[in-house]
Amino acid sequence: MTGTTRSSADLDPRRRKALFRSWHRGMREMDLILGGFADDHIGELTDADMDIYEALLDQSDPELFRWFTGELPLPADQDTAVFRKILDHRRHRQF
Repeated sequence: MTGTTRSSADLDPRRRKALFRSWHRGMREMDLILGGFADDHIGELTDADMDIYEALLDQSDPELFRWFTGELPLPADQDTAVFRKILDHRRHRQF
């Protein structure tokens, strides 16, 4: 069970793959953070945003989780509008 609430039927293959990867991270906490964000926003990301999002998906779960929780400082090259959008989504989403 993925937890996703979004159908991928209307998504192009790139976004389908990103949606799947967002919900199949390995750490349930990251599934909820990235999967929830992808459910709500994957269809509206620009191609440039998708480049950034896919690069985030390539990061390890423990490192990403520490960045999202503030346990580790966010590297300057990861401080993007997409990352901030995920943080904002996380703060306002009801689980």
